[in-house]
Amino acid sequence: MVAAIPRGRVMTYGQIAALLGSPRASRQVGQVAHWGSLDLPWQRVVHKDGSLARGYTTGGYEAHKRDLEVEGVKVDHKFRVVDLEQLLWWPDE
Repeated sequence: MVAAIPRGRVMTYGQIAALLGSPRASRQVGQVAHWGSLDLPWQRVVHKDGSLARGYTTGGYEAHKRDLEVEGVKVDHKFRVVDLEQLLWWPDE
């Protein structure tokens, strides 16, 4: 599911958990993001309020922000959040 998130869009940990059939497993999705394959675009996954991951594997908030901005995602620098209303992506049914 993470591999399918288009450049410039995001999904939340909880959204991914729910779509995979375990709506209360957002922490587990976060653990996979932290310890799983770096070949997946984990920069496109954020918290339910649009905030960035402090435990982002390659350098915390600043690296998460940098990797999103490379894809054209605007990050509020003061609050370290993205605009979910504009950027949230849902896979096709």
